[in-house]
Amino acid sequence: MLRAYKTEIHPTEEQKKKINQSIGVCRWLYNQYLAKNQELYKQFKEDLISKKEAMLSANNFDKYINNEVKVLEEYNWINLCGSKARKKAICNAETAYKRFFTGKSKFPRFKKKNKSDVKLYFPKNNLTDWKIERHRINIPTLKWIRIKEFGYIPINSKVVSGTVSKKADRYFVSVIVEEKLTIENKSYTEGIGIDLGLKEFAVISNGIHKKNINKTANVKEIEKKLKREQRKLSRKYESLKLRNKKEKGEATRQNIQKQIVKVQRVHQRLSNIRTDYINKTINEIVKQKPSYITIEDLNVRGMIKNKHLSKAVAQQKFYEFRVKLEYKCKLNEIELRIVDRFYPSSKTCSCCGAYKKDLKLSDRIYKCSNCNASIDRDYNASINLENAKIYEVA
Repeated sequence: MLRAYKTEIHPTEEQKKKINQSIGVCRWLYNQYLAKNQELYKQFKEDLISKKEAMLSANNFDKYINNEVKVLEEYNWINLCGSKARKKAICNAETAYKRFFTGKSKFPRFKKKNKSDVKLYFPKNNLTDWKIERHRINIPTLKWIRIKEFGYIPINSKVVSGTVSKKADRYFVSVIVEEKLTIENKSYTEGIGIDLGLKEFAVISNGIHKKNINKTANVKEIEKKLKREQRKLSRKYESLKLRNKKEKGEATRQNIQKQIVKVQRVHQRLSNIRTDYINKTINEIVKQKPSYITIEDLNVRGMIKNKHLSKAVAQQKFYEFRVKLEYKCKLNEIELRIVDRFYPSSKTCSCCGAYKKDLKLSDRIYKCSNCNASIDRDYNASINLENAKIYEVA
């Protein structure tokens, strides 16, 4: 099976310059593809062209760049990026635009400089490409780069492809390798149900409660620091408007760029804490070796529309939890059951099966009027998810 490994790298100044230039080229090509198709789509809406002509394919756009744009002297900088990375950026833009063109999503966003996550794609074309040693890795066109975590990527593994990315002034490499799947000790226990929420991150039907990491003192202190750094950045922008741009403009812009990196680092630290907590929670669940796991198909997009809960819902990373849980369940041959989002897991009594229609969101204890049972609302929902009979297998 294919498995991904991501770790930080320490490139030289020359390699950093090449990575930054290549990321800039890929970002420009991504935006140009969207802009070109946006013009065609407007012409289609005005009945000037047919629907087939309203979408430019990635291959045709790549030919247009190679034959008409790149030959011009003012666009020679496009050659600073490898051809495979350029083609992959255009293909990513095509995938995003197809989702909009078929009505599955909104029009994709244009990638902004220093704000959007742009990755450089490098396939393995030669035997010397993606050669891995304990402390360094050979990336195509970039050559040998030192790895931060020694021995993290398996040395004897077969690399299929990889990407290089930059985030908060730090550089990362992600490689996809082929590995043999080995499962040890297939002794499974009973199935479990998991109810995700905001008060507590996850309540499991076997009695385990996973706290909300965003309510801890450590995360709250970092969020306060983020506010302070964002306030400093905002004041620097305001001072740039008031000062004389000719005298102190360049120095002010350099200070703004330094402050942007500080804000990005705090954002990344918060993201790393939440992702690490999700990974540890999933690992703890899978180690119990349940015969099946049942979760609810949450309407995260609808929950985020609530202005009072949108920030709290986004911080919980429910979608990331589900994606990683699916991967771990397939890896360990555990059946993952997805229950419909309209299943009344919270309003149904887990003891007698009675339905309580007037249950409010503020009622944290479920009190059944039929059997007089009194149970925690989230724990009651997790038991109902475990016993659900109608579900889909992920």
